[in-house]
Amino acid sequence: MYRFLLTPRWWGINVFVLLAIPFCVFMGSWQLSRFEGRVQDHRKESEQVTTDRHEAARPLRELLPVDKATSGKQATATGRYGRQLLVPDRELDGRRGYYVLTLLRTDGGKALPVVRGWLPGSADAAKAPAAPAGDVTVTGALQASETPGDDGVGAQSGLPSGQTGAISSAALVNLVPYDVYDAWITLDRADSGMKAVPAKAPANSGLDLKAFQNLGYTGEWFVFAGFVVFMWFRLLRREVESARDAEMGLVAAEEQSVTV
Repeated sequence: MYRFLLTPRWWGINVFVLLAIPFCVFMGSWQLSRFEGRVQDHRKESEQVTTDRHEAARPLRELLPVDKATSGKQATATGRYGRQLLVPDRELDGRRGYYVLTLLRTDGGKALPVVRGWLPGSADAAKAPAAPAGDVTVTGALQASETPGDDGVGAQSGLPSGQTGAISSAALVNLVPYDVYDAWITLDRADSGMKAVPAKAPANSGLDLKAFQNLGYTGEWFVFAGFVVFMWFRLLRREVESARDAEMGLVAAEEQSVTV
């Protein structure tokens, strides 16, 4: 009854199944390893942020340009505070508020955006504490420039005077009359009763949408492998039933000829 398995048609089916199942399992395992790798990167990033907080601060110029290796590092800079801006629609501890951003005019001539703290509610310049006067030395976590649209960062257009949607040199160049570093820092200790803004993880790291896509693809490949096995058994069963029906039909025909 199973001699049909030796036909060329079934040889092709069997070879396809024997190749498809290991391929699906391999691809599923590879996608799973990608997901585990991203989880590991996320864990390392979290541990690195904790480590960076306890490292000695280094001069700003030693950490530029900002990349994954220097993002979150403790940086220090000296200068005088200049123009102050507000960054609306920023969430902290589940509450909506705004950053108080002040430009620090450094000895190098450029200005360093400094997030001095966070306040709850709608952005209000009257509630934002004034920056200290005179020469100051600031210390905080170094961050890369933001891009509008990422992690809730707002667009620049349509905002009132004295506000910016993104903390970046591209957004600030039109708001202040001096060059701005392509980086910013958030103070470890906020000024004047404001809450300190924690450092963000570097872009393109950690558990992002791609990580969960990898996990979804893992399930899909294993489902494909199971589907191949299911279809093979279904074709086998149909072939067996057809062969059985053919044999029964042949026997019936022979019995009818004998009776006649």
